[in-house]
This record gives sequence, C-alpha cells and structure tokens, in this order.
Amino acid sequence: MVGRIILSLLLATWFPVDCNPGPIDDIAIDRYFIPKRCIREVKSGDFVRYHYNGTFTDGKLFDSSYDRGVAFFGQVGQKWQVAGVEKGILGMCVSERRKITVPPHLAFGSQGAGDKVPPDATLVFDLVLLDIFNRADQVQTKVISTPKECKRYKRSQTQDSVVGEGLLIKGLDEGLLGMCVGEIRHFIIPPFLAFGEKGYGTDIPPHASVVYHILLEDLHNPKDDIIVEVVEAPEPCTRKTIAGDYIRYHYNASFLNGITFDSSYQHNQTYNTYIGMGYMIAGIDKGLQGVCTGERRRIILPPHLAYGQQGAGKDIPGSAVLVFDIHIIDFHNVKDPVQVEITHRPEVCNETSEVNDYIQYHYNCSLLDGTLLFTSRDYETPQDVVVGGGKIIDGLDEALRNMCVGERRTVIVPPHLGHGEKGAGIVPGSAVLRFELELVSLQKGVPEGYLFIWLEESPVQLFNELDTNQDQKVPLEEFSQFIKQQVSEGKGRLKPAQDPDSVIGDMFKNQDRNADGVITLDELKLKVDEDTEKMRHEEL
Repeated sequence: MVGRIILSLLLATWFPVDCNPGPIDDIAIDRYFIPKRCIREVKSGDFVRYHYNGTFTDGKLFDSSYDRGVAFFGQVGQKWQVAGVEKGILGMCVSERRKITVPPHLAFGSQGAGDKVPPDATLVFDLVLLDIFNRADQVQTKVISTPKECKRYKRSQTQDSVVGEGLLIKGLDEGLLGMCVGEIRHFIIPPFLAFGEKGYGTDIPPHASVVYHILLEDLHNPKDDIIVEVVEAPEPCTRKTIAGDYIRYHYNASFLNGITFDSSYQHNQTYNTYIGMGYMIAGIDKGLQGVCTGERRRIILPPHLAYGQQGAGKDIPGSAVLVFDIHIIDFHNVKDPVQVEITHRPEVCNETSEVNDYIQYHYNCSLLDGTLLFTSRDYETPQDVVVGGGKIIDGLDEALRNMCVGERRTVIVPPHLGHGEKGAGIVPGSAVLRFELELVSLQKGVPEGYLFIWLEESPVQLFNELDTNQDQKVPLEEFSQFIKQQVSEGKGRLKPAQDPDSVIGDMFKNQDRNADGVITLDELKLKVDEDTEKMRHEEL
C-alpha cells in the first residue's frame, strides 16, 4: 500500500499547471543501451513494466523501484506516469536502457510532490524496460524445427500435463496445439494469457510476459491403444502366437524422441516370458499376440498401457510414451509336439528305425533365426545312437523313429522336449531347436535287457545244437561258434553297437550259472523262459 501511494505521488498523478518551464522546454532522451534485436517498440495503449531510478540533476536519488523490489506497471497514454516519462518511453524496446530528463512542467511542476520532490524540479529517470504487451496481443509462436515425419498432432496430452483442460496457462494451451513429437517452438506469451496480475511465486513477477522454448518429447491420449507397425513379416508364417505361448524375443526400447533406455542386445540375451498371462506390461503383452517367428515389429505404448504416471526407476519418467522395436526369435506352447517334415524319402524302404535300433545319422542343429549351433559334419563319422536309449534329447529321439536309410527330415523341437528352460552349453534357455536330419545307416536292435534274439523259431533241442561234440558240456568256444553261425545265417541277432565277442561272452556268463566254464543242460535257459518264470514267481 505504501508503494502504491509513492507511485501515485511520484508518477501516477500529473496534471497541467502554470509553472516556470525551467532551463529546458522538452524532455531529453539518452538511449545509452539499445539491444541488437528489437521485436517491438512501445506505443500508446501498450502496457509496460520497467525498473527505474529517479534522481535530480545533481544525482541525488528521490525514488527507486529497485528499492521497493517491484517494477512499475502501467498503460502508456492513460496518465499512469508523469507526462515526460510517458512521452520519453515511446519507442523503447525490451531490455533497452534510457535516461529521460524531464523538465518541471512535464513532471510535478510548481507544486512538486510532497516532501520528495520540491517545486519546479527537473527530474532524471533512468529506465530499463522489462516487458511490453497489449490487450490485443496473441501468443507469438515461432516454429524452430519440425521433424520430417509428423504422423500425429492435435492430441490432448503432453508428457507432463493435459492440454485444453485448464491445467496449463492459457497461452501454452493455445501454443501447444498442433505440435509434433520432436518439434521445437518458441513462444512469447502476454501476461493475461500467462500468470496475470499475481505472477507466480518469487520467480515470475506480476504482469510479466513469459517466453518458452519447448521441445515436445511425446504425447498421448487416455483413449489411445497401442500402435503396432509390422516392419518385417516372414513368409510363410505357419503359426502365430496366442495367449499362453512362451516367447523369446530381442528388443530395443526407446522414447518417442529416439533416446534408447533399454535393450536386450546390450544384455546379450533374449527376453523370455509367457504371453497373455500378465507377466509383462499390458501394452507389450497385447502387442506380442499374433506374431510370427522371425517377425520384426514396432509397438508404441501409451503410458496407461506401460508404466503409467509413476514411471519406472530412474530411466523411465512418469507418463512416458514408449517405443519397442521387437524381433521374435521363437515361441512355443507347453502342449506343442515335435514337428516333423519329410523332405526326402527313398523309393525303396524295407525297414525303418524303431526303439532299440542302432542308427547313424547326420544333423544340423540351429535356432529358428538360423543361428547354427552344432553339425555332425564337423566330425569324421556320423552321429550314432541307440534309439530310445535315453542318450539324446527326447524330441530328437522321437524324430529319429520310423526313418528309412537315406531319408531326410526337418524337425522342430520345443524346449520341453529339448534342453528346457536352462538350456545347455551354447543352447539358450527355452530355445526352440531346428534339426536337419539324414539317416545314414540302421542296425536293428534287440529288446531292452536282451543280448540276442531269435529271428526264427529257436531249435527244439537247443542244447544238442550247442553241444557239437556231444559231451554234455558246452564251453565258450562251442557257444560262440554256434551264436555267430545263427547271426550269419540270419536266424538270430546280437545287440548292436557293441563288440560281438563281448556280447557273446556276457551271454555265456549268464548261462554258466555255477561259473565252472561250461554250460550244462540243467543250466541252459532261454531269456524268454526266464522272464516267464520270473513273472510267474512275482504273481505267486
């Protein structure tokens, strides 16, 4: 109130009086600092805000807005200032500094102003113009730069505030409309479209025009859904993801301005999870449904389908729109079987592989993205295995059955029939594997627990056949000679993939029950008879 009285006394009240015109007839203006850039000049009717020191010609201070800590505010031409200042301020630019020497008849005349200004005093006002605006002003907008692609604009949400709903000053509400993400604009906003007569806190004084230099980081609308852009779609796509599938994918995660905040490539491992079961943020959970293996897609997530108003940690701010560039490595379902595609089958196929057979095969093992993990071609001989022997992963064991020699297959093995969630060596956890198989050779096997089987009916008098010298004793030499003869004549089969003499030796030991080096009639029993007898004892 005191400041207002002083302003009224010293500047706001003036009226024509009969007085001595003094030594000068008009004001004298010294423009001792003129800014290089002057976007507008003061004219009658403008509102101005300025700081000043008021002195007499001898330099003695009689008034100062600096001392009060509040700049003078008024409208030019409405007699809010002494006539000389009102005249001397015309044409000033913001930040310009002037000394205006005002003769008495254009200041306080012969009456003076209280005890501050004596009658007929010539006054000197040292001004710096802080602000200028007019009620007819609008927001002044200058577009500094605009991105080449602006796919979306005139939405009602910025990163930090809602546009058009009164949460921003009116000038920003107006100026932000139509901006693109990545666009830079320069705004000059007059006080009545900014913070008005009250200002804001200690930083923005009353009646201040404000200048904003704004880069639009992102925007969204609460009604927005995710945006999916398919960048690369593999052909053919025999299957697409559904809820419940387990997926492995690589990603780069960024904001709309292109700044990356996370990447699976930097972690050197895929991100693995179930789809549609709530293990991921909602937008990604939705965006990963309906994808193909090998597909690349971009998913843009509004905050309410990402990390919301709270953000996540120090890297993701609140209300941030996120962009995920995703490459699908593979996916599977826990119900998936082994997929087998026969790429070549010989015209003649007399027998096929089955459990207990000894086989040799070539293979290439790779991930679904084509990354080769293993190949039998790196070794001198093909891979060998007894089918059903539990020495290879279940999916491959299954895929090697019912094959002909010379047959080729492409096989897809889901992880629950492969190396599982943990992986093995260079095989990643939960990886779907692709095998290219070729069966090279096949030796028919014998049932589990057997060393030899008859392919025809066994001799009725088996002991007599074994006892070639009829001495009622069969040593290892006679036993071995007889078994090898049965094999050579196609009447019997030894367990494959082992040394024949070792197998025959084990057979002999099984029959030589008292371990005296010979088999007698009482000791000799066929394996099938032993199994039947054993079963009968178990039943008893």
